[in-house]
Amino acid sequence: MKNLFLMVFAVLFTLTVSGQILKPVKWGYVAKRTSKTEATLFIRATIEQGWHIYSQNIADGGPIKTTFAFAPAKAYTLVGKTLEPKAIVKFEKTFDMNVSFFEKTVTFQQKIKIGSSKTIVKGNVEFMVCDDHQCLPPETIEFSIPVI
Repeated sequence: MKNLFLMVFAVLFTLTVSGQILKPVKWGYVAKRTSKTEATLFIRATIEQGWHIYSQNIADGGPIKTTFAFAPAKAYTLVGKTLEPKAIVKFEKTFDMNVSFFEKTVTFQQKIKIGSSKTIVKGNVEFMVCDDHQCLPPETIEFSIPVI
């Protein structure tokens, strides 16, 4: 009976541990009007200690770069590309190349022209997060940013 109890406990413990989902990146969004017809979207990633996400500017053959896709809408138009701050550049053995990435926090910015007083910008961000031992599968997160 004691062995049966230990076996059941071991199975339940294993299922609990293997069922944990790692989510080391949290995303936040805000829009700031810069004039009656323009605004800037701020898209911020908060990254847990020891993890990093990659820049939008990664050469082919490397990790999945961070990519923003904005849903087409009549209420707004994009002005230029999504901007990012200066990234950390380091050689990663896993990819056998120099890669650009961000740790702790990073805020991306996208300027838009708006046609109406209330606009909602929808889209998604695709990214990959890694630490020194592993990379998690790429993830796509949808967002909806009100511009008031």
